[in-house]
Amino acid sequence: MPEAFIPKRPVIATHPKMSEALMEAEAMSAYLKDRGIEAPRGSIYDEDLRKRIRRGEFDMLIVSGGDGTVLRAGHLCAPSGVPILGVNLGRIGFLIQVERQEWPQYFDKLFNGEAWIENRMMLHAEHIRAGESLGNWNALNEAVVARGQLLRPVRLIASVDGRQLISYLADGLITSTPTGSTAYALAAGGPILPPELRNILLVPIAPHLSVDRAVVLSEGSSVSINNRGENAVLSVDGQPPITLLEDDHVDVRAADVTTRFVRFGDPGYFYRNLTAHMNENSLGFAR
Repeated sequence: MPEAFIPKRPVIATHPKMSEALMEAEAMSAYLKDRGIEAPRGSIYDEDLRKRIRRGEFDMLIVSGGDGTVLRAGHLCAPSGVPILGVNLGRIGFLIQVERQEWPQYFDKLFNGEAWIENRMMLHAEHIRAGESLGNWNALNEAVVARGQLLRPVRLIASVDGRQLISYLADGLITSTPTGSTAYALAAGGPILPPELRNILLVPIAPHLSVDRAVVLSEGSSVSINNRGENAVLSVDGQPPITLLEDDHVDVRAADVTTRFVRFGDPGYFYRNLTAHMNENSLGFAR
């Protein structure tokens, strides 16, 4: 079992448009105060709070919301190594182990020394045009090169470690982390990877007369996606798309930082969480 983790300087962040998240944050703050711990709270978008997190003033971020809020927390906390404890108020919660009604019992476990830290790989994606870097981002789930507004496929060439691998005519290509294998990559027909791996997953979206299988790359691989036409965009973890011109490249590799999550129980929690969500989704359609 990994070494126990007990925080001393937590902070609470919420999605600003979820009133139920704000109420839960108040209740969490009261719980911590009863234990003699003052935990600031605010919106995940509050710049003052974000600066304090970046400076490493806190040793844990409690985030109340859904998977999207946790993704934003991951981008914020990874550079300073601050662990994240998510409390699910969203619909799915693949990234979150603790449900809304369960957090008091999990907080008890946390301060009893029953929590541990899980490190999840992130991707580093860089947009390159004519040899010049136009931007770079870290992703917890995926970086996607896909068609833009026009309803026609894009032409892409994927190279791995400097060697051409596959040419695609498709709606797009997903480069995913193992964490992202349960997100967009799963919807596109990709496999589910254990979250502790450090592989990169390539999954085409609606390929036309192209390879339609996902490819799992070995740890440490780097990918370069060359856009060979017009109408392509880049989106990182579902953020607003960035227009790509012909012959632009998107280079993807494992990031130098990881997202750290506070977890409970044995590492098999991942499969129990996954099975529960998939069964719940199936029952929802059955009704």
